[in-house]
Formats: sequence, C-alpha cells, structure tokens
Amino acid sequence: MTTMTEASVREFKMPDVGEGLTEAEILKWYVQPGDTVTDGQVVCEVETAKAAVELPIPYDGVVRDLHFPEGTTVDVGTAIISVDVGGGSAAPAPAAEQPAAAQPAAAAPAEEPKAAGSGRQPVLVGYGVATSSTRRRPRKGPEVPVQQASTAIQTELNGHAPTAPEPARAAAQAAPTGLDRPLAKPPVRKLAKDLGVDLTTVVPTGPDGIITREDVHAAVAAAVPAAPEPSVASAPAPASYDTARETRIPVKGVRKATAAAMVGSAFTAPHVTEFVTVDVTRTMKLVEELKADKEFAGLRVNPLLLIAKALLVAIRRNPDVNASWDEAAQEIVVKHYVNLGIAAATPRGLIVPNIKDAHAKTLPQLAESLGELVATARDGKTSPAAMQGGTVTITNVGVFGVDTGTPILNPGESAILAVGAIKPQPWVHKGKVKPRQVTTLALSFDHRLVDGELGSKVLADVAAILEQPKRLITWA
Repeated sequence: MTTMTEASVREFKMPDVGEGLTEAEILKWYVQPGDTVTDGQVVCEVETAKAAVELPIPYDGVVRDLHFPEGTTVDVGTAIISVDVGGGSAAPAPAAEQPAAAQPAAAAPAEEPKAAGSGRQPVLVGYGVATSSTRRRPRKGPEVPVQQASTAIQTELNGHAPTAPEPARAAAQAAPTGLDRPLAKPPVRKLAKDLGVDLTTVVPTGPDGIITREDVHAAVAAAVPAAPEPSVASAPAPASYDTARETRIPVKGVRKATAAAMVGSAFTAPHVTEFVTVDVTRTMKLVEELKADKEFAGLRVNPLLLIAKALLVAIRRNPDVNASWDEAAQEIVVKHYVNLGIAAATPRGLIVPNIKDAHAKTLPQLAESLGELVATARDGKTSPAAMQGGTVTITNVGVFGVDTGTPILNPGESAILAVGAIKPQPWVHKGKVKPRQVTTLALSFDHRLVDGELGSKVLADVAAILEQPKRLITWA
C-alpha cells in the first residue's frame, strides 16, 4: 500500500527558467498542502538572477508538501513541491517518517529466534541465526588482525614461538577489543551512515547488545554541545554589527547578477566615454505634436521615443558600431539587427530588457514596444528572454535630474547611450543668447570594437538628429 502511494507522488523540481541560471529564490507560494492543482496552474513566483517568473505545475493532483518556505534560494533541479497525482484527498505521512513505521516489519526477519531450533530460518544476507542461544556469537575479524594478534603474543613471549593453540586463544581474546562488527539492523545502520555516526562508538541499549535508533540519536545529541564552541571563538564578526545603526541587505537575485555582470563588463571591455551637449528644443516641440497625432492615440510618447529612434538611425548610418566581441574565436561579430536595450530601475534592482528588431519598427510600433517594456518591468514581470540578446542600450538618467554620467556597458554589447536631464539653459541661438531646452548625451563604447572616430560619428549623428529632428526623414 505504501509503495502505491509513493508511486503516485510527483516531485516538481526548480526549472532553469533562463539560460545558464543555477538558482532561484522563491518569492511567493500561491498554493498550500491539501490544495487541488491542475496542469498549467501557477503555483509559485520565483526570482532568478534576471527576473521574477511565475512557475506553472505540469500535472493535476493534490498538493502534498511545499519543500521550501518563501524567501529561500533553491538550486535548479531541486524538488520544491510534491503533488499526489493518484487522486487521494488527504496527503499521506511525510516520506521521511515512513521508513521508521515500516521498520518492525522490514527488520523482523533479521531478528534471531528466541527458542532454540535445529533448522535454519530465512534471514537477511549477512545475519545468521543462533541454534542454541538467543545470544549472537562475536564476529571474528579478518586474518590480518588475527595475525597481528599472534605477533603481539609472540612479542610478549620474548620471541619464543607459541604452541599451536596459542594463536587461536590470542585471536579469541583480541576479538572483543574492536574486531567485532557492532550489532544493528539495516535501517539503523543507514541512519547512522546518514548522520555520520560511527557505530563502534555507540553504546547499545537494545536486547543482546543491539544498537537501536534511539542509541544513534543519543550519540548525535551528545556530540552537539561541543560543536558551537570553536565557531563562537572563531567568528567574532557579529559582535561588531550594530543593528541600531546599520542594516545589512543580502545580495541575491537580480541585484547579485547585476553586480557580477557590471564587474565583469568593467574589467573585460575597455570603456571609452564621449560627451556632447545639444539643443533639443525642436525635438521637444515634435514630442508635443506627436502626442496630438491620432496615429499615436493611446501610445506613450515622450523624449525617449525620439532619442531611441535617433540612435537607431545613427546605427543605420554607422553599422559597424552594432557588434560584439567573440573572445573564443577572436572575431568581431557585426549584427545586422538591433535589439535595443532600455535600462529600467525596478524594486528588485536594475534590469535591461530589450526591444527585438527595433531597427525594423515604425515610430508608432517603437512607441508601443517601449510602453509595453516599461509597464512589464515596473510590474516585475519581465521574462529572461526579454533581457537576452541585446546589442546596444539606452539609459535615461535624466529622469532622476542627473545631467549625465559614464555608463557601464551591458555585458556582450558594444555601446550604451546615457541621456541627461532636459532643462532650460542659456544657449546661443541665431546669434542671440536665449533659453533653450538642452541636454547632455554620453556614449560609452567598447574600444576593442569601436574606435574613437566611429564612436564620435555615432554620438554626433544622434545629437544632430535631436537638434534637427527632420533628419529622421532625410537620413532615413
């Protein structure tokens, strides 16, 4: 009956929801033990190094157990939830407890008969039956220890060769000192092995000197108090942590992955950053006109839309900037498509989803894609696929009131454009100083792929388009 019940339980393992991910944190469980689930039902939300993802269960049944609480980081491939697919209404006892309940039946054949008998009875391999006593004979050790015992006897006799019976007596006397195998049933031996307990050190309390499960647990408990002493002495760090004045935040998930990626990028790709300050007054006027255009009804229209389009046009005019470095093959890979990344700050950290084939989109299509990207990132629902395969990125630090910065490349990409705050500044326009809408652009690029001339051309083209947005038509 137990075998049938166990066979009906399916373990759902933490999947690799991205490429090459090794772990994920369980953010929220949507089900509890006893709940009925159906194939495709979302049972939990997890956060990987790239994004938060909802996990559907792949079969029907009743939730038996949740193996990890919320907030636990679990390795990919580890079972996180068990489901009884056999149609049972109640979850059976935990698997860890079933072997203990089954022990008396399973181990009964190994017990020795209390009454003497002349015939042999079936027993587990390695366990014999006494024919005249309920007490087991001590097991003799291998030949090598016996020979060592004989040698010891000879030494005690000052080199005189013992008579034939002497080695036998020596072996018999040496056996109780450690050559006997401790008496324990197979389940108890397995328990001791799992807990790392040496059975030769355990004091037996069972009948006829048999070691019981309780004896093994007692041996573990006796060893526990000594363990914390060295750790307390060798780890004084917590004492210097003032909880009233400091707060420690575990680095994991998106934040951990971002930190590792930025360090890798900063110390792998030789960064160069160039700057240009530009009058974007005409671009700002065009933004207001597009907002009133019926072609953009219901779409998100802002300066970022035209800046993104300007960068795409600049890349079309300078295609070599859209490339990546293949270290293994020692090749530069020029991309004939643009997956435009947009850096987004979320409660879980910085993510950079990208718009696939942004180069082929019309302005309304680009506006729609930008709106969807921002909304999805804000809700924390960006998929790992949306953050892979980017070629160039835009980061809009201007929304925080920052004039400019020196952005770090998204790993594997060739360039990143930082857009500063757009604000009125005194500017020479048509020979007179006037207040104009001005911003500063910063372009960081991988100097292995992009030399100074190419990087300067790309940045100058973006600035020229934003200064005279009609170039979106003439240069297209």
